[in-house]
Order: sequence, then structure tokens, then C-alpha cells
Amino acid sequence: MPDDAVAARAAAEEESAFSHPAVEPDATAAYGDHPDQLIDFYAPRGAAGPAPVVVVLHGGAWRAPYDRRHLTPFAHFLARRGFAVANVEYRRGAAASGGGAAAGPGGATAAGRWPETFDDVAAALDALPALVREALPQADVRRTVLTGHSAGGHLALWAAARHLLPAGAPWRVDGPPPLRGVVALAPIADFGVAEKLDVCGGAVRQLLGGEAHAGERRPYADPALLLPTGIATTLVQGRTDLIVPEAVAESYADAAAKAGEVVGLTLLEDVGHFPLIDPAADACAVVAEEIAQLAW
Repeated sequence: MPDDAVAARAAAEEESAFSHPAVEPDATAAYGDHPDQLIDFYAPRGAAGPAPVVVVLHGGAWRAPYDRRHLTPFAHFLARRGFAVANVEYRRGAAASGGGAAAGPGGATAAGRWPETFDDVAAALDALPALVREALPQADVRRTVLTGHSAGGHLALWAAARHLLPAGAPWRVDGPPPLRGVVALAPIADFGVAEKLDVCGGAVRQLLGGEAHAGERRPYADPALLLPTGIATTLVQGRTDLIVPEAVAESYADAAAKAGEVVGLTLLEDVGHFPLIDPAADACAVVAEEIAQLAW
């Protein structure tokens, strides 16, 4: 397909994904004192017996303008499939002026905050079992699947690998987290490849705090360096994704194989970045099925 046709289809896919009205949660709980330290809960619809929990981490290049609300139709879609859903908010990059390491291109919103973005994801996952039991008593936290889209896919892979972080890392845990698995959707899964491809306008470099800190911080943040996790992991990737190209997911899967771990890689033909979280797209049903295979 010609490049202009691919770009046109990608634009239509994005428009469709963002066309759905936000869906209000059934409950919201705080996991910290900051206004962004919140989790929205969606009760399972039509589930017989205890429902598996799906923890959702939104994307948006770790940048402040993109919050959890754009993922609420996806969360509701999963709830209608019988899952109990936790949609996690976390601190993202703030608007910066004057350029420099803290700012994006032209002084735009930077990607992520170090260490707050990671602090929040770790704290949310640690607090989640107790919060789920209170907000969604019909949920079974023993069957928890972690998913995330784009930058959220990175955070999902990272959260599942906290037991592999360097000694002394503040987020390190003693053993693998109690997850049934991870389904990462078009994840920024390999920082080296993402940097070479300039994914999201240098977002990886910004997340790590700029060139001055990237080298020392990458071992604490790059999922491709935190393998094998010992946790069932599947990547779902559109083959015509122009935002996070399939080469990023493929590189992570290759790194896992070299580490002795088999990671599932579902490549979807003629699918870009956003259909994976668009309830109106066939790709979203594929995602739900991948989650179900790990959860049930």
C-alpha cells in the first residue's frame, strides 16, 4: 500500500479510536496523595462467578496531555466482556519552556517524569489488590492480567519485571509479581530500537531525563534489558503501525528468546496503532481474546 494511503488510514484509525465518549467508572480510588494517583474501576458485566482483573495502563508517550480518559471506552469494552477492570492514572511529563532535557521538541510537553512515573506505576500495582477487594468485591485478584497500550505497554512490561531491576532500585521486589500474564499492545518495549526510530519524537530520551541521564537510567527502565521475567507475556502489534513500528515489539521478542523466554507476538495485518484500543475495531476483539487466554 502506498505511503500516503497508509497515512490516511492511520489518521482514520486514530479518529475512530478517539470518537467514543468517555465512560464514567463505577468507582474510583486513590493510591496516593497526588491528584494523578487514581485508579478507576469498572465492574464486570454479565460475569458468572468471580471475574478476572484486567489492569490497564494508558499510552500517550508518557506526556501530560494524554490521560486515562481516552482509554475509558476500552476499559468499558473489557468490562462488557466479563472482566473487572482497573484503569490506572500516573504522573506524566509536564509542560516545559525553554527546551532542554526536560522539554519536548520546541519546548513542548516532555515525556514522563523521573522517577515519579515509575513511582506511581509501582505504587498502584502494590496497592491494587486491597483496592480491588474494596471497590469490586466480585473480582478475583488471583487472576490478574496487566495490559497497556504504547507507552502504557512499556509500563506494563516494566511492572512485570520489577524483580529483575538492579539491586538498590526503589521499585525492586523480591519475586515475580502475582500476575497471570501481560498483554502489551504496540508497546515501546525496546528503548534502543525506539530511539533509533525516534518513536514519539524522542520520548524515550525525555523519559530518562535527557542525554545526560539516559545511559545510567536505561537499565532501570528498559524492558528489553529486564528478561526473562518468568511471566506469560504476549505482544499485540499492528503491522502498519506508524507510531510504534513493529520492529520495536519484534526486538523485544528477540531479546526474550535470547534470554530463554518465549514471548507471544501477535502481528495484525493492515492494522495501525489505535485499533488495538478501539472498541469499534476488529483488532480490539483480538486483544480481548488474548487477555482472556491468560485470565481464565
